[in-house]
Amino acid sequence: MHHSPTALPVLAAGLAALLLAGCASNTPAPPRAVAELQPTRGSTVSGMVEFVQQGDVMHVSGTIRGLPPNSEHGFHIHEKGDCSSGDGMSAGGHFNPMAAMHGRFGQPGVHAGDLPSLHADANGVATFSADDRIAAVGSGPADVIGRGLIVHRDPDDYVSQPAGNSGPRLACAVITRR
Repeated sequence: MHHSPTALPVLAAGLAALLLAGCASNTPAPPRAVAELQPTRGSTVSGMVEFVQQGDVMHVSGTIRGLPPNSEHGFHIHEKGDCSSGDGMSAGGHFNPMAAMHGRFGQPGVHAGDLPSLHADANGVATFSADDRIAAVGSGPADVIGRGLIVHRDPDDYVSQPAGNSGPRLACAVITRR
């Protein structure tokens, strides 16, 4: 039996694709969640944030629009996934399942709800990406699914307890599994 010279590479490529497809289907997708920030009453702030669990790290990234140009804002996960009040207060306080002190994101022993402050550019847009080793997507006491996400009006001072004196809430979202 004689095969054309191109049949073997085509057959090998097809077999490789089949094997790769088989491997990919056996690997579960990492747990993911999203939060679609909606403006609170009188605000124009909105945005989309994604949470992806990769091993013991939760990767958080997103873009927030409608902020004052060149401004800084406290940004936190809150205990309740409830944005019904119009002012964001229905989301409760910071998410803090380990009864930790409020502080700067990335420092040991801070709230599970502490996130990096948002820094808006000259167009009022804040784009961010951070890795969180305290909170998680889909498991454990620091699971963010069903929690609230809040953008505050003022910068976080990282000192005031329990929430950093970040002022009124400009946008609110419920973190939902994706």
